Amino acid sequence: MLDLQQLSSFLAVVRAGSFVAAAEATGLSKAAVSRQVAELEAHLGVRLLHRTTRRLSLTDDGQRFHARAVELAAALEELESETASSGGEATGQLRINAPLTFGNLHLAPLWPRFTAAHPKVSLDITLNDRVVDLVEEGYDVAVRITNRLDPQLVSRRLASTRIVLCASPGYLAAHGTPTHPRELAAHQVLAYSYWAGGDEWPFKGPEGDVAVRVNPRIHTNSGDTCRVAALQDQGIILQPDFLVGPDLKRGALVELMPEYRSLELGVHVVYATRKHLPMKTRRLIDFLVEAFRTPAW
Repeated sequence: MLDLQQLSSFLAVVRAGSFVAAAEATGLSKAAVSRQVAELEAHLGVRLLHRTTRRLSLTDDGQRFHARAVELAAALEELESETASSGGEATGQLRINAPLTFGNLHLAPLWPRFTAAHPKVSLDITLNDRVVDLVEEGYDVAVRITNRLDPQLVSRRLASTRIVLCASPGYLAAHGTPTHPRELAAHQVLAYSYWAGGDEWPFKGPEGDVAVRVNPRIHTNSGDTCRVAALQDQGIILQPDFLVGPDLKRGALVELMPEYRSLELGVHVVYATRKHLPMKTRRLIDFLVEAFRTPAW
């Protein structure tokens, strides 16, 4: 098994560029650093460093070992950070971004529970449907509803939501009930401006994938506006079940063409990095994962 002190000395030598500089950086003697690297090489049975009077350089074996050693050191540092933070008290301000409707409906009721459990944490919450840059805009976490996550971010899935095609009984009585997605082109529809496909709505049905270009009567950047207009018999909407679920259950809205399903999206909490994750952030992420174990919708 690798000796962690030997590994640390090797990494320090490579990072500093010499045994003398590594000794200064680690607080060890030059002889101790040199001995530990030599013992590491003996344990592995390979030479890791080319040593000359002027400079040090990695051998081929040393380059391969160094790449993996850096990963190992980072993982150990993360483990130490996680363990150190697991038993302490969360403190400080958390900046949170979330979609407007989802934030109001499903996150707002949770915040009193979180702050009661963590009295030394304060929350700065911004709700909008714009995709924010967490690092540039200084957010600790964001909630995103998408199937296209930024690969540069770390994420944990909270739940999923189904996008539902629906309208009010009053609208359907006046304009008829469509039986195929292609018929939507002739209907009044109320469209969400941030829909990734624009005015093209996708479905998967008995004959496979179907996409139809709609002609919206209203464009809006608010799912709530779409819902309210639909409840007032203004047209057909394509909205998530976390928003329209209660209306469907009480019959105020009717799901259309259930054999033609639209998208199902993941609800995720995202953050910039696992490394040195503050305790307040870790507590919030764990809280959200537990809170959405059984989604309300």
